[in-house]
Amino acid sequence: MSDLEVFVQQLITGLSNGMIIALIALGYTMVYGIVELINFAHGDLFMLGAFMALTLIGVLGIQDQTFATAPLQCGLLFVLVPLFCAFVNGAIDHFAYRPLRKAPRLAPLVSAIGVSFVLLNIGLFWGGLPMDVFNNGHAASAPKDFPALVSNDNLLGDESNVGFTATDLLVVGVALPLMVGLTALVRLTKLGKAMRAVAQDPTAASLMGIDVNGIITKTFMLGGAIGGFASVVYALYNNTIHFQMGFRVGIDAFTAAVLGGIGSFPGAVLGGLVIGLVRAMSDQYIATQWTNITVFSILVMVLVFRPSGLLGSRRREKV
Repeated sequence: MSDLEVFVQQLITGLSNGMIIALIALGYTMVYGIVELINFAHGDLFMLGAFMALTLIGVLGIQDQTFATAPLQCGLLFVLVPLFCAFVNGAIDHFAYRPLRKAPRLAPLVSAIGVSFVLLNIGLFWGGLPMDVFNNGHAASAPKDFPALVSNDNLLGDESNVGFTATDLLVVGVALPLMVGLTALVRLTKLGKAMRAVAQDPTAASLMGIDVNGIITKTFMLGGAIGGFASVVYALYNNTIHFQMGFRVGIDAFTAAVLGGIGSFPGAVLGGLVIGLVRAMSDQYIATQWTNITVFSILVMVLVFRPSGLLGSRRREKV
């Protein structure tokens, strides 16, 4: 492969992974934008979404089929998994975060860390289900193979040294409409207007008749649904899931949200794309063991000169 072909290949890989990271980062930035809470459990919710997708594949018996021959079943994954993640995230808000709305900020933060460990252990137990897709429950903590339901054939032809597969196309085809749709929902709908009102001033929003707790729960559910879409796309793209993957991917997504400007939707998307590209280029041109150092060095440099992130805006602290 020529140097240009190598660069283009890493560009495709970086953008694909970056879009997945951006989807997860949107969940962080949505919740923070409303209640200024870093929901550390979001990464582990993403992991549970992937485990639910694998469970549905086992129940539906489609692990030996392809995406082309099972569009209905794969479509069900993109319906049922986001619904599952939305329900779980809504329940987490209702039972773990809502009672702490007026507590000092440290309390819900510690609660979020606790919920993260709870979901992590649920994933560990889930991996021990006596199903074929979970290796009949043996080695519950081992990585699980996710069936390759989407073709990995090169859409550019077998003669091309640059690979662009249906999985790459799937990432773009799911991520871009979701990002556009979420932005339109927040800016153009009645729910979006209520969300922005609660984010700006919860007390004033309440006085205007807005159900603040209800809007916050809906925000959690919407963020969970986006995480569910991301979990299905991630599993179809990488074909491997693990009960600890939420921590690893969650760190990237949280970093992307902070880098772009947490609370900003365009910032979360930009941050995710930057993280994906930096990781791909660092793996290729520097060394894999230096990738994390490269990513977080860039994050530190950006925040030193622009503490609010690339697209974030400064907020006055209310005292």
